[in-house]
Amino acid sequence: MEEKKLDINSIIGFILIFGILMYMLWQNQPTPEELEAQEKAKQEQVEAEKKVEEQKETIVTAADDFAIDAGTDSLGLSKLQSKHGDFAYAFSILKDTDKETIVETDLLALKFSNKGGYLSEVRLKKFVDYDSVPIYLIKDNNASFNINFGTTDSRIRNTKDLPFQPNVTKNGDNTIVSMKLKVSESKFLEYRYELKKDDYMIDFAVRSQGLSNVINSSNAINLDWDLKGYRHAKSISYENRYTDIHYEYEGGKDDYTGISDSEEDIEDVTWIGYKQHFFTSILLTDKAFKTARISSTNLVEDETIDTVYTKNFAAKIPLELQGGELNESMDWYYGPSDFKVLNSYNRNLDEIVPFGWGIFGWINRYVFMPLFSFLGGFMPYGIAIVVMTILVKILLSFVQYKQFLSQAKMKILKPELDAIREKYKDNKMKAQQETMALQTKAGASPLAGCLPALIQLPVFYALFQFFPSAFDLRQKSFLWVDDLSSYDTIANLPFNIPFYGNHVSLFPILASIAIFFYMRLTTGQQMNTQPQQEGMPDMAKMMKYMMYFSPIMMLFFFNNYASGLSLYYFISNVISIGIILVIKNYILDEDKIHAQIQENKKKPKKENRFQAKMKKMMEEAEKQKQAQQKRK
Repeated sequence: MEEKKLDINSIIGFILIFGILMYMLWQNQPTPEELEAQEKAKQEQVEAEKKVEEQKETIVTAADDFAIDAGTDSLGLSKLQSKHGDFAYAFSILKDTDKETIVETDLLALKFSNKGGYLSEVRLKKFVDYDSVPIYLIKDNNASFNINFGTTDSRIRNTKDLPFQPNVTKNGDNTIVSMKLKVSESKFLEYRYELKKDDYMIDFAVRSQGLSNVINSSNAINLDWDLKGYRHAKSISYENRYTDIHYEYEGGKDDYTGISDSEEDIEDVTWIGYKQHFFTSILLTDKAFKTARISSTNLVEDETIDTVYTKNFAAKIPLELQGGELNESMDWYYGPSDFKVLNSYNRNLDEIVPFGWGIFGWINRYVFMPLFSFLGGFMPYGIAIVVMTILVKILLSFVQYKQFLSQAKMKILKPELDAIREKYKDNKMKAQQETMALQTKAGASPLAGCLPALIQLPVFYALFQFFPSAFDLRQKSFLWVDDLSSYDTIANLPFNIPFYGNHVSLFPILASIAIFFYMRLTTGQQMNTQPQQEGMPDMAKMMKYMMYFSPIMMLFFFNNYASGLSLYYFISNVISIGIILVIKNYILDEDKIHAQIQENKKKPKKENRFQAKMKKMMEEAEKQKQAQQKRK
């Protein structure tokens, strides 16, 4: 077989073919314009992929990808128009009005109903209830948002019954949910929700476009917002005590309905909040509503039954057209009744936290809240309560000293006061005058013991309001307590005791024991200062009864209260007992006090205006009494 060799002609052929290919490639290379267009297309593809990734991060699920049913024929449209009038188009473009649009942020998991366009589910992602169930403020039709209006074809419409077409878009880090009730593609009523990252506040707007010939301006337009509050706490009676409606009106004033059933008409309303102890739903408006009617109804008939709802809230708010259209800028707040969170919005929402009125609220806001937040920042909250109680008692120890000193002085004067009353037993007016004169000279007065006690009252009441309202205590454990914002349980009873409950709490027992010993010390001291007089044995019995009655009342009253509050009372009374024992045994010297009283009696004592006036009144009363006796 002849061997094949690569001849010169083959080489020349390959070179020619290669040259032709290179020439064709050179002729077909893209122009600068074509290269620019390719680069632009590539950039657009990158942007599109980036946008898809952003939408995935938002966790958006739209109902059937907002599918439109374009298959409705003319006969079907005619039937819809006959049934639904101007809103027939809205029914024609949605296949299923019962579906929902799901959107999540870092804090909220939300569902928007195609039927009605309102929030049909709100879950707070960072919280669970006493039974470890997620906190839902809205779920399973416990709430509704509706606008009631008349149309020019003489019909009455409720938006909660009409189909809204959903659309979800992005605006930077914010997610926008648009729910549109369409008359046509260019005419609609829109609910617009804008959700922000790490924020419980949702921007909300209600606006219409092209509906001036659809909405009948001669009919009233009312916004109705109803909600049944879910139970979230272990004790529904305790939770219900702090569940009510709060609102702001007349340019900054605030008020609330209270725990009882109520119905009120209010004017110039800027926000309405449905408060459920530790969680709140609030509707705010940029421009005040002229009027609103609110109502609250208790849904708990028997506190011993496992009840689902606490109260039913309702608000009816008239809306006004602007140029024949609706245009309302509002906000929704769904979140915790946390003072720090509410206060951060600078819209007076912190008034929802019941810290008390006047000086009590001032003490809680500017003293106890900052102090407790500071202590809770680096120690367990149970320890923070103990430390704060110790600081408060040390601060008020001088008041307790003044009170005990006054009681000691009255005890020393008791024999002399008894002698005065015995000497003038037939002339009570004279006995009172001599008693006041002796107390004035000695520098001892019963009022001196009462005034220090009055100084402690604002602090006592402020703390009574503070602990049940401190959100930071919620679900914080301490020793045997699982939740300092609820009652502690050391034993469950197989039956229910009226006013007590079906469980035994230990902290109220400890607090009651401490109160008993504290009252035994203070009541015994007071009884020793009381002068002997007619009717005194009955007074002594009354004080003795109070010594036993107060701890028992404490035991029953606080068995269902927050264990953090009972812990405070226990520590507070233990410290008070310690302070009294120290003052009595190491600070006060009765011999020195007696000597000082005797020195004071020798010094001329100038009467103050009050004492002079009282003396004059008693002298005039004595003269009138003598004149009456002469006439007889």
